[in-house]
Amino acid sequence: MKELEDRIRRDGIVKGGVLKVDAFLNHQCDVELFDAMGAEWARLFEGAPINKILTIEASGIGIACIAARHFGNAPVVFAKKAQSINLDGEQYSTTIYSFTKQREFPVIVGRRFLSPDDHILIIDDFLANGCALEGLIALCESAGATVEGIGIGVEKGFQGGGDKLRAAGYRVESLARIAAMDAETGEIAFVEA
Repeated sequence: MKELEDRIRRDGIVKGGVLKVDAFLNHQCDVELFDAMGAEWARLFEGAPINKILTIEASGIGIACIAARHFGNAPVVFAKKAQSINLDGEQYSTTIYSFTKQREFPVIVGRRFLSPDDHILIIDDFLANGCALEGLIALCESAGATVEGIGIGVEKGFQGGGDKLRAAGYRVESLARIAAMDAETGEIAFVEA
């Protein structure tokens, strides 16, 4: 998606092995850009019987909510990273490793929000090594839900997470795929479409 790539070039910051896009994607949110991203995923997944969107707290929530408008206002469920008194009843849970936080998190979804009748589109802001997505897929499998696809804002293609998920048979549609980043020059190269 050219609009997202252009924004990354203009406002993205390469810091070590991390691409900071907090000016528009995962700290300060550009709602107009999110809407364009949702429209693009709706185009890419046209015809898929998606009736629910799943993401993980916190950065994926805003993007998923706005994208849901392009999927008939499908409900958005987000996996929580910590147990709280607000989580009642039975739950699906698993553990994921966060590349950016450099630690493991439990992820939890109440059983009443995922079922075998659900056809899920997983949406997240970033894909690096794929651990978060593997955790969300595990939650869907536990519920008997069908994963129709995975929509990613920015994929760091050189880290292999997307390739691993595609090889496992999942349809992954990343709107910007990064081929390489240079921390010294700040240069970002994208995978050619």
